[in-house]
Amino acid sequence: MAMRAAATKAAAVSAAAPRGLRALYSSVPGFSFNLPPPQVEKQPPAEPSTNLFVSGLSKRTTTEGLRNAFAKFGEVVSAKVVTDRVSNYSKGFGFVNYATLEGAEAGIKGMDGQFLDGWVIFAEYARPRPPLPSFNNGRPQHGQQ
Repeated sequence: MAMRAAATKAAAVSAAAPRGLRALYSSVPGFSFNLPPPQVEKQPPAEPSTNLFVSGLSKRTTTEGLRNAFAKFGEVVSAKVVTDRVSNYSKGFGFVNYATLEGAEAGIKGMDGQFLDGWVIFAEYARPRPPLPSFNNGRPQHGQQ
């Protein structure tokens, strides 16, 4: 009986004791395994423009279907579903360009959170593309001295 109690106590202690690297570093004072929560920066809202970014598109959504869905809210100058080069299926996002800011605003209010081809889509003002990083390793580019 005493042997069983000792074995149960030893099993409970070993289960509660840290194992692996945690056991090694648990004896170091001031060392903590609790990492700070990641800091996620929320981007500021995009400037109002006539160009809209539409996400959440179905693989079946075509450029013409996107144009027709957004044409109900204003004059659409252009619409483009971004497609994969190999499969030619939608990548799930696209752009709609309106003639006026009022049309773009109405397009966002009318289509954001609505269903298109069975999928919920999201519409917002498009952000300008960030500049591409330079990969020239500090050397002057061709034609520069």
